Amino acid sequence: MLLTEAELDLGLVRRARVFHYGSISLISEPCRSAHMAAMRAAKAAGVLCSYDPNVRLPLWPSPDAAREGILSIWKEADFIKVSDDEVAFLTRGDANDEKNVLSLWFDGLKLLVVTDGDKGCRYFTKDFKGSVPGFKVDTVDTTGAGDAFVGSLLVNVAKDDSIFHNEEKLREALKFSNACGAICTTKKGAIPALPTVATAQDLIAKAN
Repeated sequence: MLLTEAELDLGLVRRARVFHYGSISLISEPCRSAHMAAMRAAKAAGVLCSYDPNVRLPLWPSPDAAREGILSIWKEADFIKVSDDEVAFLTRGDANDEKNVLSLWFDGLKLLVVTDGDKGCRYFTKDFKGSVPGFKVDTVDTTGAGDAFVGSLLVNVAKDDSIFHNEEKLREALKFSNACGAICTTKKGAIPALPTVATAQDLIAKAN
């Protein structure tokens, strides 16, 4: 929260394949200005902008301030990942109603993904949409599951951004991400529970 614009390594931002951010950095200065400067640099350099709002209401002055802050940069992103709870919060409606989900869509967005907990996820592009089922595991702690999901998806996006236009590739990547998110819930804590590629592939193989 104390990061300043002067401390940014904009050269690193401009060389990135993906610039990923949340909304907590928008709550107060100086971090908000640093966030905006980094995001502008990434966009100007043609870097893929990835947004996971990661709603944490206790950190914001009010729910309305959170909603307004989160949506203030909504249309800057190329890819957005939201949870079903976040869809309900942002739209003030039913997250299972596709109309509510699609109210978050805008021209220029490449991919919108809604995570539905252990049920898996839904995906929306301008050309196709669908869902990918989750994996049944013995859940201990869901902390970090969303980060494991989006991080593993961005690994695949960074390797091959044709995922946005190829539904088969996208579904494979989302299956992998669902596995990573599921594994992350089987241990306490966000970082200790992060899976390896091998453990995710093992879960997928067992499910098949």
